[in-house]
Formats: sequence, structure tokens, C-alpha cells
Amino acid sequence: MINFNKNEILETVRMISDQNLDVRTITMALSLFDCVGRTADETAELVYKKIISRAGKLVKTGDEIAEKYGVPIVNKRVSVTPVSLIGAKCGGYAKIAAALDKAAEEIGIDFIGGYTALVQKGITSYERDFLESIPEAIAATKKVCSSVNVGGTRSGINLDAVRLMGEKIKELSLLTADSGGLGCAKLVVFCNAVEDNPFMAGAFTGAGEGDAVINVGVSGPGVVYSALKRLGKEADIAEVAEEIKRTAFKITRVGQLVANEAAERLGASFGIVDLSLAPTPKVGDSVAQILEEMGLESVGAAGTTACLAILNDAVKKGGVMASSSVGGLSGAFIPVSEDAGMIKAVRRGALTLEKLEAMTCVCSVGLDMIAVPGDTSAATISAIIADECAIGMINNKTTAVRIIPAPGKKVGDEVEFGGLLGTAPVMPVNPYAADAFIKRGGRVPAPIHSLKN
Repeated sequence: MINFNKNEILETVRMISDQNLDVRTITMALSLFDCVGRTADETAELVYKKIISRAGKLVKTGDEIAEKYGVPIVNKRVSVTPVSLIGAKCGGYAKIAAALDKAAEEIGIDFIGGYTALVQKGITSYERDFLESIPEAIAATKKVCSSVNVGGTRSGINLDAVRLMGEKIKELSLLTADSGGLGCAKLVVFCNAVEDNPFMAGAFTGAGEGDAVINVGVSGPGVVYSALKRLGKEADIAEVAEEIKRTAFKITRVGQLVANEAAERLGASFGIVDLSLAPTPKVGDSVAQILEEMGLESVGAAGTTACLAILNDAVKKGGVMASSSVGGLSGAFIPVSEDAGMIKAVRRGALTLEKLEAMTCVCSVGLDMIAVPGDTSAATISAIIADECAIGMINNKTTAVRIIPAPGKKVGDEVEFGGLLGTAPVMPVNPYAADAFIKRGGRVPAPIHSLKN
């Protein structure tokens, strides 16, 4: 058990009231391998019962810990073993999705992740059935989140899966057109997906995880921004990086404290602390604002990618000094609709889709919560996914795409999602087609540096 200095904790808690420090999520990761039944109905019932029995006290426990330490815990979530595997024997994916949603509603959590498939190298017949089920399953549920891993550094990129996911995203957008395509906010496509991510929509429980594991995501863009503001404009860039590192250390210690206690109270194993600077639409809780405090007139300007690389590296260095179990994604998220500074930059034309793609080479994940015109083709969406997968594959990092082709919307319009999902300005997409490339299908070979054995 790690010992915590009381003054260290109290100093960090003082960041809460005016700097938006919070524990963004306590996520209980559950293995469902013992829930595979002989029929779809039996499997769905076993899944429901396990979530109720193992995670039934998650919300209550999170609230009690938040009250004890005075640290807001914004979300309580559950992630599960990829449902494509759990339903492989009996099918009935829609029934399992309904069971997940029912359990999530009953125990009062915010989201449940793991409606997931890992198809980075090929697609089996049962996985194809699963992928086909995603749009209707997500449209029909309130709290179920879906993710699909279509590429990896060791596997290459499954272009057939990439093509299919472009089509499924379009389909899901149309099924949820009355809410601006909101269903697409619960679906993310990965390259190099990690198995202990506590953040939605991409959380799932890896096959190598235990029966019940607590993973905590801590977020504090406002704390980092305030620290840099105190440091002043005269500090050189090495001093800026050092200040970010010190601040990340303090934030991570809060996450370690919460994770340890939650795991003990819930009879689960402690997994990881994910120190991802996850912004919100709230003013003062913005990654873009941090980058601008580092010296940019606006995020999106020349120098943005360099500033983001410095931020991401310093966050990771500070986190690993604070906990031996830093994991998940741990870095800086750049979701457009969820970051007030990013929204502002898009509105004034400073931030484009192409610049965001460049930033994903050094950020924590990828193109996140981006709205594009509703008439954007499935092939173009697939090509955007392929670009992100290429960045992840070549750079041996996690990349992802969570994109919303907003039905009936055009460039300059906005889509209001509300809450943490914020407001998405509709961004222009390059008008030239990549249909012939996407239609080729097959598997992009793994890069030469994947040969590490």
C-alpha cells in the first residue's frame, strides 16, 4: 500500500474549488467469460446478474469516497469483456446489449462500455454479425458504448473492417438523427486499443484482466492551466515542462488514493490510474487553453503540435513518478465538442480537421467528438479512420476516431449534445474522394518495426 502525505493531499484538494480538478471516472472492469450460456437469453441473464451483483454498490461507494475527501467524482462506469466474444457461441447480441443497458440503469452508472470487437487482423463470421449489430444496438440503448479495434502495430490495419465501420457510423447517425447523430458519440474506432482504459466510449475489459478491477481516470486541465498562468510568460519551455510534470504528479496522487480505497471497499483489484487531461465544455477546463497559455495566439496556429507534444510528455512523466500503476491512455485528450477552447478555435477558423490530424500524432488518442456534414460519404469516413490508424500503427501508439456525420447539417452549423459532450461545430472535410482506395479491402501489412522478437 502506498503511503500518502497529508499535506500533499490537502494541497491538491485546494485545487478543486477554482481549478476544476476532479476524478473524471471510477470504472469497474468486469470479466464476463463466466457468463457464456447455452442460449442468447441465458447469456443475457447471466450478464445482467453479474453486473448487478459485482457493481451494484459502485455508485454508492463513489459518492461516499467523494464526500470523504471532498474530491468530485464525476462519473461511475462499468466496462466488460468484449461482447463479440461473449456472444460468439450463442449470438443474440441485441439481447446482450439490452441486458447491459438494463443493468446500467438499475445500478445508476453513467455508461457501460465493452460492446466491442477486436478485428485488427481479420473478421470471423460471429464478429461480422456483431459489427452489423452495432448501429441498432447503440441506437436502442441509452448507456451502452461501443468500440472496435481495426488496426495495430503488430497486426497492420484491417481495411475491410475500416470500410465496414465507415458504413456503420453512417447508419448509426441516421438512426439517431433526431438527436443530431448522438449515437455516434458512443462509438469509437481504434488502432492499438488498450485493455485498461477507464474512459468512454472506448472502455472494455481485456482478456488478460482479472474478474473485477478498479481503474480510475483523473482529469485536471484547469489545474495545469492555473499552474502555467502562475509560472508566467517569462519562463523558458523547460520550466514550463517541469511545472506541468509537478502538477501531473499531484493530480495522479489523488487518483491513486481514490482508486485504492474504491478497490478495497468493492472487493476488487486495483488496476490503473489514467491521467488523461480530459476537458469539459466548462470555461477554464480546457486543453486548448493550456496550449494557448504556453504561447499560442490560438490553438491550431503553427506551434500547436509542438506545444501538445510537450504537454503530453510532461503529463506522462509526472504521472509515472506518482504511481507505479499509471495506465490506460494517460496524456491529453483533444475532443472538439467537449473543449470550450477547441470549439472557439473551430468557430474562428483557426483549427481544421487536417491540423487536428497532425495533433493526433502526439496527443493521447485521436480525432475525437468531431462533427462533419451529414452528407459526408461512408467511404470518406472510412478513409479518415484509415489515416488515423496509419498514425497509430507507424508510431506504435493508440489512435482513435469518434466522428459524427450530423444528419442534415452543413459546414458552419452546430450540433448541441449537452452535458459533457458539449457543442460540435460542423467542420469541413476535404471534398476529394478516396472510394477506390477503401474498396480495395484486404489488410495493410504491419510496419517493419513491428518485428521486435
